[in-house]
Amino acid sequence: MKQEQFITAEDDTRIRYVKWSNKNATKRAVLIHSLAMNAEFWEPTVKSLDPDWDVIAIDCRGHGQSDKPAGPYSVALFADDVASVMDDAGWENAVVGGASMGGCVALSFAENHASRISGLYLIDTTSWYGDTAIDDWEERGQKAVNGGLEPMIGFQKTRWFSESFVDQNEGIVNAAVDVFLANKPAAYLETCRMLGRCNQSHALASIAVPTKILVGEQDYATPVAMASSMQEAIAGSTLTVVPNVRHFTPLEVPDKIAELLAAF
Repeated sequence: MKQEQFITAEDDTRIRYVKWSNKNATKRAVLIHSLAMNAEFWEPTVKSLDPDWDVIAIDCRGHGQSDKPAGPYSVALFADDVASVMDDAGWENAVVGGASMGGCVALSFAENHASRISGLYLIDTTSWYGDTAIDDWEERGQKAVNGGLEPMIGFQKTRWFSESFVDQNEGIVNAAVDVFLANKPAAYLETCRMLGRCNQSHALASIAVPTKILVGEQDYATPVAMASSMQEAIAGSTLTVVPNVRHFTPLEVPDKIAELLAAF
């Protein structure tokens, strides 16, 4: 059963979340979407899970039907929103996973809300985008503000999906494009700035929960080298590289995403 809920964060920002419930579920996961997506990004993964799981996915602030307040944003603030959603749902702890931007938020949650996480799932993400990140992300965000989101679609599609997937799955690709185009450029810019500033490399060694890392073999946005770096720094973590896919593995191979989640 799918339910939509809204909560008000401590700074009065309204946050939307979606909960998929199963009557006899014994496991819980909170999933955090990629930049410019929304909670429904995880629907294919949820459909691939067995009934043992209840799942919550949020529209991060600045995205979807959640409020889009002025910046600055931070991954710690986004992680606090996740904690507030869990409070509203009555969840003390859960496996917390995220893709790309959502993985950065999940890392922050693991650092700042450690008692509430039973497992960490990092998908197509990184702890740090590198030395030029601040300038790179500022440039991308300014493109949206100055030229709109539509001219960016071609670039985004080549990063999100493999060429064969685009050719064979027009409906899924177009749905992702529609979600992307619904974003507000000002909120997109603030989120880009957040990712440019984000450097959580210092936190990796302190993560003490079971951690799984997954990345597409052809992911150019957060390549395999970034995933390998996290795996080396997080004790006991595992790394899965999925052949022939790119950045949006939860849409391209949701069954594989669900398979690793179910293994927690």
